[in-house]
Formats: sequence, structure tokens, C-alpha cells
Amino acid sequence: MQINEMRKIVSNPRSIKFRLRMGMLSVISCVVLACSFLNSLRAEMPAVKLKLFAEGFTSPIGLTPLNDGKGTLLLADQVGLVHMITASGIVRGQPFLSLVHRIAKLNMGFEERGLLGIAAHPDFKENGKIYVYYSAPLRTSAPADWNHTSRISEFTIMEGDADRVDVDSEKVLISIDQPYFNHNGGSLAFGPKDGYLHIAVGDGGNANGRGIGHSEIGNSQDLSNMLGKILRIDVDQGDLYGIPTDNPFQGANMKSEIYAMGLRNPWRISFDRGGDHVLFAADIGQNLYEEVNIIDRGGNYGWNVREGFHCFNPEKPTETPEECPEKDVRGQFFTDPILEYKNVKAFRNDPDAYGISITGGYVYRGESIDALVGKYIFADWSRNWAVPDGVLLAGTKSDKGQWSLEALKLEGENKVGSYIVAFGEDMKGELYVLTNASNGLMNRKGKIYKIVAK
Repeated sequence: MQINEMRKIVSNPRSIKFRLRMGMLSVISCVVLACSFLNSLRAEMPAVKLKLFAEGFTSPIGLTPLNDGKGTLLLADQVGLVHMITASGIVRGQPFLSLVHRIAKLNMGFEERGLLGIAAHPDFKENGKIYVYYSAPLRTSAPADWNHTSRISEFTIMEGDADRVDVDSEKVLISIDQPYFNHNGGSLAFGPKDGYLHIAVGDGGNANGRGIGHSEIGNSQDLSNMLGKILRIDVDQGDLYGIPTDNPFQGANMKSEIYAMGLRNPWRISFDRGGDHVLFAADIGQNLYEEVNIIDRGGNYGWNVREGFHCFNPEKPTETPEECPEKDVRGQFFTDPILEYKNVKAFRNDPDAYGISITGGYVYRGESIDALVGKYIFADWSRNWAVPDGVLLAGTKSDKGQWSLEALKLEGENKVGSYIVAFGEDMKGELYVLTNASNGLMNRKGKIYKIVAK
């Protein structure tokens, strides 16, 4: 075991002065305990298989239950199509919804816009409503040099045809103007406890949390805009939606939709269907660290003051400052992630560097693989920009607050061989891996795999 892997478990990377005062004997004792703990976890981690479930997509970006009582899944393809897939993996012939002509013109190469999120209303069987997050052309009221407008919209199925959405039923709930094409977030998830719609929004794009359309303190730290946040709304109240009474930021110069802040590009959020039903958000780092957060009401997760557990300096983004504020401009402490890993681009040949861009997943609550129950299963998009080499990862909760991290072993060559774009979960808690054979929107080689026991 590498010494830096042990340090992840026994210490917080920013507490250097504290660790020095502990003395070498104390540190060695903690390392020994952590080594024993990690070895016991690895002994229990099984190898799994990826079983092909469905294929023929461009870039499958979201897979969610339809809540129709039949086990039907909805598959969102980034190019603007939503497909219905049966519990056995059969893709319905006609799209459930097509937004191809409503989204902004997409690049054939690398692209962060498009259809980015989908969720069915918890009472879909009764009301036939679904919700999508997509990139629309820039609206006329936005600054002319900005890029596009993100829409969170509600749609209803066609009267007399539950297998198709009435595209003319669109009710635009929220429009967010975006200065750049990247960092859009886009995940949607209904809270299992409160029934509210949670929306992940990126910081507006570019780099360092700066550029056109960025606040002086960074969009993610500015409560007067929705960028770099998790939003929470009540879709069952008001003309468009209601604001939950316990949303934490309700006052002058604050967007009352905001539930949590300080995120860069939250690439996939999900609720744990078991346990305490906590909300997970994987946040893509810039140069050095990728992170996973548990989202608490009112939490500030640090961007662009922090990256992972570490300080961040927009002036020198490839160097980690030794010190930075522990509180935001309002005097609130930043909230640390539950785990981080190093980015391969900055830490080549480091065993703690798993890839270049995190992809959020789900806590496994299925019945097929007992040893994975309670673990957060997620991924890195790829180890290499030009080569499809995604890696599956597993986070395990510990009593120390931070979660341990290891690669999920696959039967065979232990390689996915594709870019891992997203994950999905069915009504039984089984998990699916959504992949793209290219790093753009150039073919129809996107596939969905089900994670199954070896």
C-alpha cells in the first residue's frame, strides 16, 4: 500500500500544522490502523461484470425510472432524444420525447451542452409529468456575447398516448443564461423525503471561476445568481413552482431557489434510496483534484476558494496554496467533500490519480451484489482525453467522516474501454453504466451496461 493512500484515511490534507504537533508516533499508529482497515475492505470487494443492457445511442447521459409501475426506464441522449426502455432492455421504436429542434446547435466534437438531465414526477402514474434540463439557444434578453440559455422545463404526456410526450405542453420553469458552453451541470433528482426537485447547475464555464459573466467573488460564491449551485423547488406549487419554506437563502440579493452553493461543475447528483436518503454530488475539479460531496442544506462546498480538500488560487491554478480562508464571505465555514482523488493530468503515475474528470453515480441498494450494498459507485470519465478509458470506482463510508476510495474490479481485463458519461438506477436499486465510445457526439456507439455479479 502506498503511503499517500493511507494518508487519505487518517488525515485531512489541509491540517498540516496539526499533524506535525501530533508527533511521529501518533501518525504511525494511525497509519497502521488505516492500513488494516483498507485491507479488510479490499478483501470484501468483489469483481463485477458489465452486462450489455441497451445500445444505439449517441451519448446516453441520464437513465431514470419512469415511475409507471412497469419498471420502464427513461434514457436521455445528449443530442436531444428521450427513449423508453423496458425492464428487459428493449428500446421502444419511437422517441418518448424529441427536443432536437429546441436545443442549441451542438458541436460534433466535445460538447457540454444538450439534453443534460431528466426526471419523472414521483406521481407520474397520476399526472404524466416529466422534467428536463436542456441547453436552448441564447434568449434575446441575455447579453449578446453569452453562449446559450439553460432551461428546466416540465412536459406532460400526450392525451390518450402514455408512450409519447406532448412537446407543445412545455412549461419553462427556470431559464439560466450561460456565458460559456461548458460547466452546465444538468442533473435533476426528486428528494425521496421532501418530494422537491433538486437541480445541479455549473458555475457558468471557462476556467478558474472567472471570465465574462462571472461575479467578482466567483459565481459559485455569489448568492445573487443560480450558477454553481444546487437548486431546490416545489413543482406542485405556484404558477411555475414554489419555494420550499426551509430553503436556506431567502433575503435581499439572494436567489431563494438555492439549496447549496460553492460547486464548479456538479456532474451527476443522486439521492441514496436507503439509509438517510442523503444527496450526493460529484464535482469536477479543474487541474488537480476531483471530489464527491454529500449535499447539506445551506452548505458551501468551496469553489473557487477550494478544490477538493485543498486551497485554490485562481491566479496559480496548478499550484496548491498552503493557506486559504476557512469561511466564505458571509462568515460560514466551507464544507469539505467526503472524498477526493488526484487528477492524472497533474499527478501522472500516481496510484491515487484515477482519471481526468469525475462522473457521479449512486449508492448501491440492489439485491444482486451484497458486498456493494451501501457503497457509493461512481467513475472517472477516462484516464486519457483522446483514449476511451473510463474507470469504475467505489467509495466506502468510514467512522472518520471521510470515505475510503478504491477502483471497482471488473471481470477480465479490468477495463471499461469507453468514456463513462453517467450512471442510472432502476426501481430495484440496480445500477447501470452509461458510456460513449468517443469524446464527442460523432456516432451512435453509446451503450448502457448493467452492473451484475461475477
